[in-house]
Amino acid sequence: MATKNIGIKEDVYERLKAHKRGDESFSETLDRVLGELDSDWRTNAGFLTDDEAADLEAEVENGLEDADESLDELGGEVDEGLSGNS
Repeated sequence: MATKNIGIKEDVYERLKAHKRGDESFSETLDRVLGELDSDWRTNAGFLTDDEAADLEAEVENGLEDADESLDELGGEVDEGLSGNS
């Protein structure tokens, strides 16, 4: 396995050192931390094509509209129930 030497500032080294677990090497620590970042959906923004993004946006919008309709219906039922009790 090829290796590379990099220079980092002292405070960055200390932060990285604080993330080390047990006998984990710095390479293993960096690999783990970077893997955790990669698994965060926000770091993968832009991985969809324009068409896929438009389709996803439309599905989300439809879901929000469905949720609004359901809440409106539920609110109407609650209103009817309250007015019937008064």
